[in-house]
Order: sequence, then C-alpha cells, then structure tokens
Amino acid sequence: MVLEAPIVTADVVQWLYSDASQLDGTLEIVSEMAERLRAGNVPVDRASTGIWVVHPNVRAEQSLWASDGTSELRLYTSDNSSDEDYTNSPIKRVHETLKPVRVKIERSPEAADEFPITVDLREEGYTDYVSLPMPFSDGSVKVASFATKAPGGFSGSHLSVFESLIRPLALVCELKTLRRTAETVLDTYVGPRAGSRVLDGTTRRGEGEWIKAVVSFADIRGFTRLSNTLPADKIVLFLNKYFGAMTAAVEAHGGEVLKFIGDEVMAIFPYETQEEAREAAMRALLAARDTLKRIEAINTSNTCHATPDMSVGIALHAGDVFYGNVGSETRLDFTVVGPVVNLAARIAELAKDLERQVLVSDALSEIMGCRSGLYGRYQVKGFDDPVAVYSPDLTGDPRFGYCPDKTADLALEAN
Repeated sequence: MVLEAPIVTADVVQWLYSDASQLDGTLEIVSEMAERLRAGNVPVDRASTGIWVVHPNVRAEQSLWASDGTSELRLYTSDNSSDEDYTNSPIKRVHETLKPVRVKIERSPEAADEFPITVDLREEGYTDYVSLPMPFSDGSVKVASFATKAPGGFSGSHLSVFESLIRPLALVCELKTLRRTAETVLDTYVGPRAGSRVLDGTTRRGEGEWIKAVVSFADIRGFTRLSNTLPADKIVLFLNKYFGAMTAAVEAHGGEVLKFIGDEVMAIFPYETQEEAREAAMRALLAARDTLKRIEAINTSNTCHATPDMSVGIALHAGDVFYGNVGSETRLDFTVVGPVVNLAARIAELAKDLERQVLVSDALSEIMGCRSGLYGRYQVKGFDDPVAVYSPDLTGDPRFGYCPDKTADLALEAN
C-alpha cells in the first residue's frame, strides 16, 4: 500500500486535537499515536517523548513505546548517570540547536557512533532515527523521537508526517504535563488527599468534612537547643533526615503526613468503620515502630559529630476531626482541627516530659481492645480532666496488637 501522507497526517492530527487528551498520560498518548502511524504505513518501531518535569526527585521523564509491544515510562533523577546520558544524547543537540537531529543508521553506520543511543539502536536492528524539537507554549522545548527498522529508513514523506504532528503532540503533552505538575506540587506540599480536593475545586474557605482518623504527632527531642547551636545548613540536613524517616514510615503504612510544624510532624490514618478503626490504629503503631527503627539506623550510620543523634517522641490519639480549609481569603491550608487534634498534641508534649518514645491515648487503647501498659493519668493544658496515657511495648508481635496481657493467650490461639 502506498503511503498517503496527507491522509495519515490529517487522521493523527485530528486525533491529537480531540480524543488524545482523554488518555491518562503521555505514555498512553505516545503509544496510541505510534499505533496509528503504523496503521497508516508509517514504519515506526520506536517512539518517545522527553519532557522536563517539576518534581522533588525526578528531573525528566521519557515515554517510550516500541513495536514489540513494550511501553515504559522512564524517570530520570539528578544523579551523575542521568546527566551523562543527557550530555551524550541527540536530545541535548536538539535543545541546543532547536533543530531536528537525524541519524541514518543503515546508510551511514559511522554516524551512529556519535551517540550511545544510536549505537544501541543499530545493534537492535534499527535503520533510522530522528529527534525533533517539540515546543511548549511557555517557550521551553521538549523532544519527540522516532526510529524504524524498515530497510532504507524513513522517507521524506515519513519525515513530513512527523513534522506535521509535532505541534498538536506538543499541545496535548503540555496539557498532561501541566496537570501532572499540579498534582506533584500539591501532593508534595499539601499531601495527596488535600491535593486531590484542590484540583477538584474544593478550595472554599471553611469548607470541609468531619472524618474519623488516628492522629499522630511526633517531635524531635531537644530541638530548640540544637537549633541554637548548629549552623543553618546542618539544621536543614538534620530535619530532612528526620522528616524523611517519619514520612517514609507513615506512607509505608497507609497514613498521610499533613504538615511539618517546626520540628513536629502531624499525620493521619483515616478510617470509617469499627473494623477499619482497629486496622488504622495498628498501622499507626506500626508506623511509629518503623519510625523509631529508621531513626536508629540513621543514628547508627551517623559519622558527623556536628549532627548529633536523633531522638523523638510520638503520640497517637483517635476520633472525629474536621478536615478542611482554614485560613485567609488569599492563603488557605488543608488541615485537621478539633479536640482530638488538640489532645494528640498535648500527649506529644507529655511524651517529651515523661521521656517516652511512644504514648497513646485511652481512645486508641479502646480501639485496640487493650488497656494494659497504662503509664498514668496526667493533667494537660486545655483539658479539665486528667488524661490517661499508655506506653505500648512495640517490640512484640504486631499480630497481637501490642497488648502484653493478651499476648500469651493470643499466641496460644494462633498456634
């Protein structure tokens, strides 16, 4: 069948301007676009886009499709290896010149030696490769590339098709990138639960809902004195290690870190039913145990005398909290408020005063069905009645809920 370039171009361009935006992301767009090109007798065996992204850990991403049925979203960090890959790539040449880069692998085998990627493609049987600048509306330039295994490589008509679809491809990729950037920024700074609400338009001041959750407060022991003695860069390093350990532990067990308050970390483990309540409480306890283990590992590996060992206190409480927007007309924050949050914060202060690593409230102990390990009843600021707190033994088997008085019986039942 003879290629009808205008017909193929019109079909793919029309799809890019209409239905392509309904796909989930750039990988799906690149994959379907390549399939449509092949259906129009454009011999594409490999297609990809390279886009810089806004992300705390990822520098760029590549959506890669191949005719053997594989598709992959590759993420590139800021490490040295990714820098080297970029420096020696046609993508860098496109960024520098703002012009297409073509390597006729079959017709000029020596030309493929200029770039590691075309050397690899030659070994895999590819005959031609082309990278084209893909301009975004903000003035930045991304890159789309195509490669083929067809004898003789791409024809002039094939290249005309690629050039015609670049701008609509750039438009739909930019839409997806902007959405993903918004999601990344919101997830990073306010958390995935709050971030999704912002994107859904739930941003009016005072709006929110009452939810049930285990609330976790954790703080660093002796941080005020530490921050008065260490240089600012050491303080940042110290906090990042601590916050990283706490966040990783919370997220590993299904919780969400809501905010960092000075040296404190506030997190929630939402639930709805009574059964979910016990599961959430267990996950919060596991996160607390995991946090202590991660911090111990950091302390063990610490070789910098200027940055001392870390020590933390964690408090857990559970109940109804109001989750929503608070703030001014121009600056809002998603958070949880209410007596449950207040008491969790007070128990965290109590843990510091009593020099306990983990203290839990009577409400959490009731959820767990375990009131053993009572550490005492104490008066705390803002509450009329003394508060009962428990110090669970987190060294036991989590299957038994960290209830020392029930462990022996439950162990026999389990066996």
